[in-house]
Amino acid sequence: MTDRAVGPTTLRVIGIAGSLRAASYNRALLSAARDLAPPELIIEVRELKDLPLFNEDLERDGVPVAVGELRRAVRSADGLLLVTPEYNHGVPGVLKNAVDWLSQPLRQSALEGKPTALMGASTGLAGTARSQAQLRQAFVLTNSPVMQQPEVLVARAHEKFDAMGRLTDQPTHQFVCLFLTRLAQWLAQQKRIGTSPD
Repeated sequence: MTDRAVGPTTLRVIGIAGSLRAASYNRALLSAARDLAPPELIIEVRELKDLPLFNEDLERDGVPVAVGELRRAVRSADGLLLVTPEYNHGVPGVLKNAVDWLSQPLRQSALEGKPTALMGASTGLAGTARSQAQLRQAFVLTNSPVMQQPEVLVARAHEKFDAMGRLTDQPTHQFVCLFLTRLAQWLAQQKRIGTSPD
């Protein structure tokens, strides 16, 4: 959550890190993004640890509480920010699980038309390029517009954060700030498009 003032031009984004590990570089990157966001952009961090594994049978007796809460949060937000690691050249299971829950029911889901942005950090040289590409493909089906540029692909993350999880690399710091400024501009544009008359 945030203590920033919310005004009529404030843009609210749900931020999700695709890792459950407390010392995850992607959780640290999301935390940095939340703190560096421009005044008009509020990033509300949501956790995935309570989400059950995706199973439509679970909805027979009602939507699981954690699923319903996440769906409502995403549906009511102006945008979604996913910060993904890359495991075995792909999207981590915990994040794909969240996307699967959010994508249902198809064509009426919380992701339908939801402006989405991606970031990621890894200790390798590719900086989560492959996992981000996979997410972009998934969002084609959910009809979710994804911000194209700039791409935040933080490589060699162990050199960019200190032992406390603080982003200490100045070029990365500046690039994340640029990304967030562009994100706020893009979300405002998407919001205008969504509210304009046919």
